[in-house]
Amino acid sequence: MIARIWRGVTSADDAESYREYLQQTGVKEYKATDGNRGVFVLQKIENGKAEFMLLSLWESYEAIKRFAGEKYEEAVFYQEDERYLIQKDLQVTHYTVVL
Repeated sequence: MIARIWRGVTSADDAESYREYLQQTGVKEYKATDGNRGVFVLQKIENGKAEFMLLSLWESYEAIKRFAGEKYEEAVFYQEDERYLIQKDLQVTHYTVVL
């Protein structure tokens, strides 16, 4: 199994609406992709900013490519992301789940 991790930051004031937006976009598409084994959205609010970390689990790199395409190490963004995000990872990180 492969873990895919992405991180982005919004203002604390936008945290709730961005979380809802994530559910309607990326999280929804993760779950609809064959080979996805789950997704967790982690949030930390500190100093007026809300940091989001998305951890998704995949059965293989081929499954990740079904979601992200051939450039699967690049982050996938949606139309309104620029409205919310004040910082964002352009690349994702992948780990092999060993335990």
